[in-house]
Amino acid sequence: MTESDDNEISFTVKFLGRVEVHRPQGMQTLNESAGVLLNPDKNDTETAKKRKAYLFLSQKGIDILEHKTKFLIHTCTLDAVSFCAVHQTMPKLFGFVAKHLTSDKYHCYMFQCKKFSHLVVSLIGDMFKASEQRVAVRGSRDLVVEALQLRIRALQRENEALQRRLQNVGDERSEGTRNADGSDTESSSHSQSDLSTSQVRFHSDGDRVPLIRNN
Repeated sequence: MTESDDNEISFTVKFLGRVEVHRPQGMQTLNESAGVLLNPDKNDTETAKKRKAYLFLSQKGIDILEHKTKFLIHTCTLDAVSFCAVHQTMPKLFGFVAKHLTSDKYHCYMFQCKKFSHLVVSLIGDMFKASEQRVAVRGSRDLVVEALQLRIRALQRENEALQRRLQNVGDERSEGTRNADGSDTESSSHSQSDLSTSQVRFHSDGDRVPLIRNN
């Protein structure tokens, strides 16, 4: 993930392609699109192969660029996007549905990303909220930067909670070591249990909820 000087956030992803859909939203639409794009028709240039690409998010919309040439493959305005979610059973896959710029057709754009799928969907969701509250945004404050700041604050809260857990574990271990009647073993076991349920997460549970634009 990178952030440019003009407040664009970019991710390096594998672009699986796009496919026309009959519904503007819904997990079923996303799942069906993934099935088509993961088993492409070799004669269909839209779904022929995966290719490395840049996914740019900005206040103007979403741009998909070919990785080597930086050639613009597709572009969507933010208000054209009607649905965005991570695949239910394949968390490395995510996609969004958007209305075509010059017609009433909808297309589902699918991507594969090893690390940032939930973050991308979460950022698009934050951009939805920011665009719907555009009037309330003071001055020329950049919407994408604000969305990223919201995500950073959420991650900081999770990190602080994790540090408190680790501090508690350290205190319990010290107490167990000082205990001469053998209760240190029980304390150590309890500490390991705490650690097993306190793994670092890059996203919150709320990021798993599909994002649907309110009409």
